Amino acid sequence: MKLGINLLCLAGHIDESHLPQIERIAEIGYDHVEIPVMRGDPDHYAWLGERLAGFGLGRAQTSIVPDPDANPLSEDASVRQRGLDHLSWIQDCAEALGSETIGGPFHAPIGHFTGAGPTKAEIERDVAAHHTMAERAGRNGYRLALEHLNRFETYFLNTMEQARAYADAVDHPAFGIMYDTFHANIEEQDQPRAIEHLGPRLGVLHLSENDRGVVGRGQIDFAAVCKAVKATGFDGHVVIEAFGAGLPELAAATRVWRPLFPDFETLFTESHDFVRATWEAA
Repeated sequence: MKLGINLLCLAGHIDESHLPQIERIAEIGYDHVEIPVMRGDPDHYAWLGERLAGFGLGRAQTSIVPDPDANPLSEDASVRQRGLDHLSWIQDCAEALGSETIGGPFHAPIGHFTGAGPTKAEIERDVAAHHTMAERAGRNGYRLALEHLNRFETYFLNTMEQARAYADAVDHPAFGIMYDTFHANIEEQDQPRAIEHLGPRLGVLHLSENDRGVVGRGQIDFAAVCKAVKATGFDGHVVIEAFGAGLPELAAATRVWRPLFPDFETLFTESHDFVRATWEAA
């Protein structure tokens, strides 16, 4: 298991001002960090990748589809092309960063709804786009891990039944699913059973508390989650996710308006120690 932390707890865009906190993350004993890639250019992420490597940290990435006007699901060819261009930009940045994984909901704009579930045509369009992404990822030595979200953030991919079927449709060894305990806590009746159903399609494990605060302080049974994940044979990237107070890029969709942890040192150390111990015990 490679333990990381999602840096959305710090900011929506990581720059030089965040390096002291990232160095502290390395000192605590994390194996990697998951970088939010929402804006910027490949040159910035090449620079950041070098700095992270200097701290001895591996790199992972999380990205989204930020705008309905660049939606890869759209039936409008010009809108869809802008969406495909955005997916290509995501991979440009990942390759510059030296990322081992691209995770996140890069399937549809967060907080955008049509009033119904996904149509067959929308699924087919996204499957084609993600298969193309997976082919490029496979050639360049990294993996995709598409994230399901709860029904209040997207209509496209909510449950592990949907996620497994979608990954089977993409059908590429470089494509999997990012399982997130926060979203599954809303959508699944039984998290271990959901993880078992996802099985070999599990690409990245996001450990996020029910309030998106310090992992281990809330209601989610992480011992059962880790036991179920290990039973699948998964031994890859495990990422702690907690959100800071008011991320401009995501606040409208995630409704994060208040501090969810007392300070970064508590978040980094307590979550690290809890997950290491819980994983080992499982």
